[in-house]
Amino acid sequence: MAERMKGERVVFERGIPAFMMGIDGTWRRNCTIEDVSETGAKLTVEGSVEGLHLKEFFLLLSSTGLAYRRCELAWVNGDQIGVTFLKQGKKKTNKRAPAEA
Repeated sequence: MAERMKGERVVFERGIPAFMMGIDGTWRRNCTIEDVSETGAKLTVEGSVEGLHLKEFFLLLSSTGLAYRRCELAWVNGDQIGVTFLKQGKKKTNKRAPAEA
């Protein structure tokens, strides 16, 4: 699974506690960040992810919700999931940004 992630990966021996929360706030799950890169992470989720809207969600890195990353599901393997970080303020479009002078 780790080979799916692009970029340098940082593996946490004991994992980092975090939370997942739906964009609309209708669900929340405890999770552990197993590893992370600039583009994504591998999470172990507590409880079932079945039926949750995982196309897009927030990974809350602090209990106050002040530190977070917007994520998209990349893969599922049992209680572990891979997520891709979405850039803030950018929508997925086919338009190219103008080149800087």
